[in-house]
Amino acid sequence: MLVSLAIRDVVLIDRLDLTFQDGLCVLTGETGAGKSILLDSLGLAIGGRADQRLLRPGAERASVTAAFELPAKHAALELLAEQGLAIDDDLLVLRRSLNADGRSRAFVNDQPVSVGLLRQLGDSLIEVQGQFDSRGLLDSGSHRGLLDAFARLETAAAETARHWQAWQDAEAACRQARLDLEQARAEEELLRHDLADLEALDPQAEEIAGLEQERALLRHGELLIEAMQSAADQLAGGETAGAEAALGAAQRDLARITAEGAGRIEPIIAAIERAAAETAEALALLEALAADLDLDPARLERVEERYFAIKDQARKHGVEPDALPALRARLAERLANLDAGAEGLAKLDGARDGARAAYRDSAAKLSRGRKAAAKKLDRAVAAELPPLKLDKARFATRLEPLAEADWGPQGCERVAFEVSTNPGSAPGPLGRIASGGELSRFLLALKVVLSGTGSALTLVFDEVDSAVGGATAHAVGERLAGLAVERQILVVTHSPQVAARGAHHWRVEKQPVRGAADGRLETRVGQLSAEDRREELARMLSGATVTDEARAAAERLMGAA
Repeated sequence: MLVSLAIRDVVLIDRLDLTFQDGLCVLTGETGAGKSILLDSLGLAIGGRADQRLLRPGAERASVTAAFELPAKHAALELLAEQGLAIDDDLLVLRRSLNADGRSRAFVNDQPVSVGLLRQLGDSLIEVQGQFDSRGLLDSGSHRGLLDAFARLETAAAETARHWQAWQDAEAACRQARLDLEQARAEEELLRHDLADLEALDPQAEEIAGLEQERALLRHGELLIEAMQSAADQLAGGETAGAEAALGAAQRDLARITAEGAGRIEPIIAAIERAAAETAEALALLEALAADLDLDPARLERVEERYFAIKDQARKHGVEPDALPALRARLAERLANLDAGAEGLAKLDGARDGARAAYRDSAAKLSRGRKAAAKKLDRAVAAELPPLKLDKARFATRLEPLAEADWGPQGCERVAFEVSTNPGSAPGPLGRIASGGELSRFLLALKVVLSGTGSALTLVFDEVDSAVGGATAHAVGERLAGLAVERQILVVTHSPQVAARGAHHWRVEKQPVRGAADGRLETRVGQLSAEDRREELARMLSGATVTDEARAAAERLMGAA
């Protein structure tokens, strides 16, 4: 529920801090005192239109902060989680500032957010019902969901949405398969040619590295053999003794004096033995490399031909040479799919038709539930109209079947709440048919019937008692008090019968600015004690002069409430 509202520099308000409680909260005051300023300020805080005219004259910036207590698992918490925002102690603080240049900024718990998110959060927290508000029950886009909630059809609606998504996914798969098949058929000749080239070439993974190495060896074969032969001669010995012979002679010479070396000759002999072994291994590697070198020019030609063939294919297809085997497999798969394309399309078409049929069955079941619920809703609202002095009016829930092109996750019909206020006249949209006072009472009747639906913790009614009095005003107050049992209700009223029902009462008045010599006025709001409430009700009953009779009547109203 709304727990506090802080307003700074809005129209006639300099600085105002209000604290609210649960139950029925009423705001009264003379016409023009500033009650609408409070509602405009609240609307600004929950994402409403930022009108530059809301800025107090002479101020550089206006701001409104609204704090809400949230129950567990409220819809606003899901929105916050999606945005990575957290709240402390179940308190959600929405703030909006408005600059003199008309630009505004939005904050959630002092973190900057978009106005769109602020509006989403506001819509989940509070509903403002009135003739000048386009949200709440006046938003025809909400009527289908409200009817489903009234009839407890949320599960059926969710199932229909799932079947819709499955149908759309199957439809998308069919479209993509057809596009792929058409593209493959258009490229079939090229695909077969490319695959034939790759199959003839038969490239292997990591083959290009081996070819590069062999090509380098073959291109420099003579130089390599000459250098290796010279190295072998130096190691093994040619006309003169080589490294092996020298190491052997050194080893034999040292062996003869081992006894005289006092143990220091043996490590030297061991080192010479290791050098001799390494020299022998080097000679063996040189001989093996020389044996592997094939200086046949035809061999170099064959290696270079394959090397450049692989390079050309890689360049042609825009891939690395080592990716050619995978490319070959993909081309083969595309051609296989092309050959089996008609059969695959038939299977996808069958799956799509099955998904469409499942959606239609689910949507038809939902439609039957909505038709039954619409009749029940119409009867329930009709029962609420006579006490609200709308006995000649008629409420109707219209279900308009949609063309298949307009079907969607919500089903196959559009839902709209319509009214007619005169016998024989055709029903039409709520906001267009009903006058201001009638509209407010229609909205009240609807909210009474739909009291268990929606996530809004707070309902605001703006002059729901307009142009009524007596028994009708009593009926309005009675219904507002009934709604306040389950949620917080804020009502702006001129009716003493409605105000008497309030659990909490604030008076809005316009007074001179303290210390101002120019007679400027400001709006002030004060919460009334029991005695002050009696005086306010007496004023509402009698006008400018409060009489004892009015006080007595106010006392009776408060006692009856």
